[in-house]
Parts: sequence; C-alpha cells; structure tokens
Amino acid sequence: MRESMIHPPRRRWLLFLGIAVLAVVGACQSYPAQKAPESLDAAQKYPPAPRTRHVDVYHGVAVADPYRWMEKLDRVRTKRWVEAQNQLSQPYLESIPARTWIKERLTELWNYERHGIPVHEGGRYFWTRNDGLQNQSVLEVADGLQAQPRLLLDPNILSADATIALTDFRPSPDGRYLAYALSDGGTDWKTWRVRDVETAQDLPEVLGFTKFTEVSWDRDSSGFYYSRYPASRDGHRDDTKQVAIYHHRLGDEPSRDKLIYAVKDHPTRNPYAIVSEDGQYLLIDLFDGYAASGIYYLPLRGPGEPATTEAVRLLDDWNALHTFLGSEGPIFFFLTTQGAPRGRLIAIDTRNPQRSAWREIVPEMAEPLEAASYVGGRLIAEYLQDAKASVRVFDSSGNQQHQVPLPGGGTVDGFRGHASSPEAFFAYTDYITPTAIYRYDAATNGVELFRAPTIAADTSLYVTEQVFYTSRDGTRVPMFITHRRGLEKDGRAPLLLYGYGGFSNAQTPVFSPSVLVWLEMGGAYAVANLRGGSEYGEAWHVAGTRSTKQNVFDDFNAAARWLVDQRYTSRDRLAVIGRSNGGLLVGAAMTQQPDLFAAALPAVGVLDMLRYQTASANARQWSTDYGLSENPADFQALRSYSPYHNVRTGTCYPPTLITTADHDDRVVPWHSYKFGAALQTAQGCENPILVRVETRAGHGAGKPVWMQIEDVADQWAFLSKHLDMQLPESLNRLVPASAQNARPSP
Repeated sequence: MRESMIHPPRRRWLLFLGIAVLAVVGACQSYPAQKAPESLDAAQKYPPAPRTRHVDVYHGVAVADPYRWMEKLDRVRTKRWVEAQNQLSQPYLESIPARTWIKERLTELWNYERHGIPVHEGGRYFWTRNDGLQNQSVLEVADGLQAQPRLLLDPNILSADATIALTDFRPSPDGRYLAYALSDGGTDWKTWRVRDVETAQDLPEVLGFTKFTEVSWDRDSSGFYYSRYPASRDGHRDDTKQVAIYHHRLGDEPSRDKLIYAVKDHPTRNPYAIVSEDGQYLLIDLFDGYAASGIYYLPLRGPGEPATTEAVRLLDDWNALHTFLGSEGPIFFFLTTQGAPRGRLIAIDTRNPQRSAWREIVPEMAEPLEAASYVGGRLIAEYLQDAKASVRVFDSSGNQQHQVPLPGGGTVDGFRGHASSPEAFFAYTDYITPTAIYRYDAATNGVELFRAPTIAADTSLYVTEQVFYTSRDGTRVPMFITHRRGLEKDGRAPLLLYGYGGFSNAQTPVFSPSVLVWLEMGGAYAVANLRGGSEYGEAWHVAGTRSTKQNVFDDFNAAARWLVDQRYTSRDRLAVIGRSNGGLLVGAAMTQQPDLFAAALPAVGVLDMLRYQTASANARQWSTDYGLSENPADFQALRSYSPYHNVRTGTCYPPTLITTADHDDRVVPWHSYKFGAALQTAQGCENPILVRVETRAGHGAGKPVWMQIEDVADQWAFLSKHLDMQLPESLNRLVPASAQNARPSP
C-alpha cells in the first residue's frame, strides 16, 4: 500500500442553498453519549463528545461546527476524549482473532533487506539500508561502488521508541561532509546537522526552524543554502509566515547565518535554493501551491556571495509549473508545463531569456512527462503510459538516443546524477516486485542490477491486471487489480479499493508487504487512477480540483460499482482505504454512498474542508487543489462534499476505522477527531465507528517499522471481521478454533 500523502512544498529537481440559522442551532443541541453498537459491547458507550452551539456564517450561509472545541489539541478535554477513544478501539482491535496471524505474517514479510537510491559525491557513495526489521533505515557510505560500506548514521539509537527519523541527507560535493535532517515523533519540522564523513562525528552547529527544505551546497563544500521559517515573538518557530533563504558556513553559529533572499512582494510564495552544478548561479525555486511555480536566480561571485541583491525573475508569469534540471553555463534546462499540459523540455539562454527565444528540446508528447534530469550532458525523461513508467534519453539538441530497458510495467524513481558523468541510479517496483536498485549508464544505455531484495513469499501466485472503466460523466479511467492467479469472478472475493486523486500525484504500481499479506488473506487489491492525479498530465490533475473535485469521488464510486458489476467482489465484501487526501476521498465516498461499501478506512484525512486552511500556511497552499471557503464559489463546492459537514443523523454508515496521529502537523488530527465524533453520534445502525490515535507519530513519514506493523495489523484485522473473511489454513493453525467465531469484547 502506497503511503501517499498531501505533498509538502516540493523542490522539483528530481501533493448552496442557505439554511436558516434556527435550524442550524437546533441541530447543535447537546446530545447524551451514544450507546455503542452491539458489535462492541452492550455496556460500552462511545466516549462523550459534547456538541456545542458554535455556528459560522459563510457568505450568508450558517454552518454548524459542534466539535470546534476539538481543534484545541492541548486541552485536557480533547486529550481525555482521545484517550477514551483508544481505550475503546485498541482492545476491540486486539481481540479480533485474525490479528495474531496478521501481525506475525506482516513481521515476516517486512523482514527483508531494503536499499535506497545511491548518491555519488566526491568519489563516495551514500545510501540508506534497512536489514529488514530495523525501525529506521540507517545511512551507509562506501569509498567506491564496489568497496565495503560502513555505517555512517544510525537513527535507531537516537530514541528509545525509534521515533526519531532520518528524513533527508545531502553529501557535500567533495564527499567530506554530510548535511542530514532529523524529525522527532513524526513532525514535519526538521533539525539539520552536519557530520564529518571520515570520523562519523557531528560538527557543533544545529539548524532548526525548517520543514520541507533541502540544502544545496557551495561547490567548494564550505557551506550550503537552506530555507527556514522566522521566529515568533516568543521565540518559537512560526510556520504561518514565509520561509526565507539563508546561507550557512560550516563552523558558524546558525543564528549568524546570512539572509540571502526573502519574498517581499507576495504573502504566500516560499523560496528554496538550488546552486547550479558549476557554482555560477543560485536558482530560486518559488513554491505557492500545486498549479504554478516561479524561477528566479542570482549570479554568484563566491560561496554565500550573490553578485547582486536583486534576483533576476526568469519565470514569473505564474501560469505553469517549472522544474530546473541543470545548466550549461548561462543556458538553463527546464521541464515545464508552459504551453504543454503534459510537459515538455526547454532551454533558456539567460543572455536572451524572452519567451520567443526559448528553445524547445523535447516537445509535448501523447504521454505525460512526469520527471526529468540532466545527467552526463543528456536529458533523461520519465513518462507515464497509462500510469506505467517509460523512460527515454535525449541529447541536448532533442534527439532521442535511448529507450531505457525496464524490468516491467511498474514505477521508477531516480535517474539523478551529474552533468559531467553518465552514471545514475534508479529504483524499480510494481505490486508484486519489491523495490530493486539499478545502476544506469546514460552514454551506453547500460542497466546493471545493484541491489535486489529477497522476500519470504512466492509472489508468482499473484498477478496484476490493468482495466479501464467509465466514470459518471463518461470519462475513461484506468485501474490496477492485483489478485491470486485464477481468481473466480463470482463476487465472493474480499476486495480493498485504494485511491488518492489529488495534487498531481499519480498512483503507479508499488510493492508493499502489507498488500502482500492482504493477498495471502484471500483478498484482492485495486488501485483506481482517479482524476486529480497526473496520470494523463496537468489536464487530468485540474479535472479533479476545486469546482471539479466531485469528479474524483465520482471516479472512485464508479470504480467500486464496476468491481461489483464485473463480479470481482460484492458490496458486502468491498472495503475502501485512503490516506491524507485519500482520507478525504474515503470520507466523501462513504458519506455520499454509504451503502456502497462494507467497510471504510480513512487515514490521516482532510475531513473538515471549510477550515483545513486554518491549521498552517502549508495547509493553505493546498487551496490550488481545494479552493478556500472564504471564496463564494469555492465554498459551495467544499460544503457539498466536506465529509465532516455531510454526516447525516440516522444514516447507516459502514463499519469504519478512522486512524490518525497526535503529532501530525501536516493534516492535523482534529480533522479525524471531529469526523469520528460526528459519525459516532449520527450512526443509524449497529456498524461500529472506531477512532484509533497513534501517539508519538505524525503524518506517516519516518514512522518506525514496529508502529507501521501495528497500524496495518489493526486495519487488516478490522477488515477481516467486517468483510467476514475466511481465515487461511495457516491462520487456523495459529488461532484456537474456539476463538475464531467468538465475539470480541474490549
């Protein structure tokens, strides 16, 4: 299962009719705690969640928000409600007989060696590695590709519960130093340190007040550029403001770092720095949502020394997305959607930068251009063909030189390197192939296997097929279905449908041990390539945003109906799952079509669409996909599908397990709290509504392996019970027969 999430601000070098106030106030009257359904315990009640009379008025429309108090995460009342929810959900989940086998099998299948994509600097190679059940991957370094690697950094020793994670690293150009970022407890906030590669000892400086930023080194390795948030009046980090670019010189106190660039003419644009490989330019990549970006630059006369304080505004129309790929002196290479919603490659000569002088290297093609890189004087272009990877190599004049041979029709990532060397590495995976790492030579088109894992399962028992179905408005939508070979389409297979549908994030085939366990449980797994992603370019993305966001939910519900109609499953065996923006998807789908699904798993979801932007400046930048409730047209669309606002009293909702984390500062957990409380109060039948809140965890990145296994074990156990799944024979041997049909109790 892919850990898709709302994207942080990204660096692209490599997300009615009015109602009467009285009626709303009446709906806000306090209700007693609702008795939990018989499937829990007859004596157990859902934790009390007092409904207040809070009402907001949007453009003359009164909207009730009875659980506004839950947004105060540090209040005792909120914390007690969370504790009570866990005291209800955790014993219930742990008592499901199948959970024992599921957890043990997850542990077995997670236990395989995994490598990250190598980074080559100064004759040294750096990569992450996990021996299988290490809670956090370690960082290794080798003085040559064939040399014996040595441990450089082990995050597992930094905390007792393994919740401090290595989230990013950047070696210096000479390979002598490593800048690396740590996250504590799942937060998006990062702390950067610098380590001497030879001694594996840290330098004294510690850089804080950062999230989402990478670092870009001076070419002489004396320091680097990074973006940080300002401090509030009380000295705390303030992410309601914009970042600014600073330069840090090794050995200096970070508080003395030099301010290089800040946006002064726009309230939401965030600048991030990229040093050109020749060290002549500092590129400023401006992020302001997912619809358009800007590129400025500063000529450099030395490390941390721009030749001018006035940035050159190279790409400042804000009507397309631009990704800087590399340069040859004053000529810059870009991937752009300017005049090409599926993407194209261009060169801009900074001495003659007007649009009429742009040189198109690779024109827009029928397939969307997902990513590109500049390696060994060549442009490596990664395309999608019906959500499957295809990679082509062009010279700087636009002549295609190679079609990269790939292991299959899956997903690739990587192909990053240096303009002076043809060497690059990439990763390949699909639904039944664990991620393998390959070395690529852009000059010869040679592909060599570098690292490939071995897992304790026979994946040849399963097959992935791609199908196409028709959505509500006639749009043709692709979908991947993975299942056991020879599946009988008799409607009896439990099926888990996954979707995301947002932020130009294509859902391409990815291996996961959790999905493999699901397949071994007898389930089938489907991934719908909904609008809102980038499967067919920017037009596909835009068709699932703002006023057309309903297309995403229509695509998802159409996928569910197609799977039932084609007898892959039936409505009483069909479950849905989604994370983050996908959590919104599941919340909207189950409130719009509650009788279509047998179970629902909304995880870390964006569920209050009228107030999501109030959590942080980063959340407000999601408005390019969602819109803002302060705008009348956006409000009408948001109100029509916002899961929290569309829960209806007396409706029978499917069994639902809502999962979130109390340290999630990207999609704050009050979304899940408010949605869970509303569902528990409104539920019109015996189906349980459970809320599971992980502590010492965030949005998902950096979550330790033990915590991931517990999370999936709970979700799969919940589905095994509510889809009435037959236990595999191996499971029967682990669970006493007397317990297999016993009703669990808290």
